Amino acid sequence: MPRSVNSVASRARRKKILKQAKGFFGRRKNVWTVAKNAVDKAMLYAYRDRKVNKRNFRALWITRINAGARINGMSYSQFMGKIKANNIELNRKVLADLAMNHPDAFKAIADKIK
Repeated sequence: MPRSVNSVASRARRKKILKQAKGFFGRRKNVWTVAKNAVDKAMLYAYRDRKVNKRNFRALWITRINAGARINGMSYSQFMGKIKANNIELNRKVLADLAMNHPDAFKAIADKIK
């Protein structure tokens, strides 16, 4: 009995990887073995950097809150400590947006916790 190979599924698997490698440079986009390694590496970077992105945004928010707090005569740590003590349930993302785009609202919060 002849050996059966499922070439339909194999071709589909390869096509899927080569489609993901679209836009890569040189042999990375059209040579199966090179493209497979390139796509695997790209997926690892994407997974890792989704986590890194969250860290970067948190750091940005903290910087913006710190700048707004210092305008109102406090350091970041004093400001966040007083926010927690006064049970103001605003997260860093919202506070950073207020500090950046609505300084009068941020000043009102700062005055309330002083």
